[in-house]
Amino acid sequence: MTLIGPSLMCADLGRLKETVEALEQAGVDYYHFDIMDGSFVPNFTMGPDMVKALRPYTSKPFDVHLMADEPERHIDLFAAAGADMISVHAEAKGHLQRTLQRIRSHGLRAGVALNPSTPLCVLDYVLDVTDYVCLMSVNPGFAGQTFIPSIYAKIARLKRIIEESREEILIEVDGNVSFETIPRVLQNGASMLVCGTSSLFRPGVEVGSAASELRHFIRTGASLQP
Repeated sequence: MTLIGPSLMCADLGRLKETVEALEQAGVDYYHFDIMDGSFVPNFTMGPDMVKALRPYTSKPFDVHLMADEPERHIDLFAAAGADMISVHAEAKGHLQRTLQRIRSHGLRAGVALNPSTPLCVLDYVLDVTDYVCLMSVNPGFAGQTFIPSIYAKIARLKRIIEESREEILIEVDGNVSFETIPRVLQNGASMLVCGTSSLFRPGVEVGSAASELRHFIRTGASLQP
């Protein structure tokens, strides 16, 4: 099953409640929050108050993507705000294995996010405490970038690693997930799509209609297209 996760960083921040209500009607699967600290990436976005404010409007999982140095310092805060899933970057300062355990100690799903140039070998000793891997297909920090083609092969390699490990780990792809890139992303083994300006939040298209169009595209054979 392919899971659609709107990237709320790309939404109209002045109409987030209405946006979530429209996406609920369209049947999205989870919501993705990009949390940027201005240090790990040169941008600031969102925070625990936004997660907490939107929590009453949906029962769907909240996926918090911490693009922050020393992410362990923020786990308790976002868990209390209503996160269901938290991913942390392997490149961030701190102890990755301990941070993943900290996430799981709250009863949340723990994810590892990897920048495009980060090798998959960093996962070798944390697969047993990982529920999903977020592969960045653009360099983190800003929306609207171009998909990096080498990520297709990286998805496929990660899929083989997971199968060999026999762990139950999902692959999430984040960055320029579009109608053009989705078919190969799915073919190579991803099942979670972070959807932003390239597929959901498009100028002149109502977001609920865009989500329904995207779901239809996936259901009618996107994974079979060349």
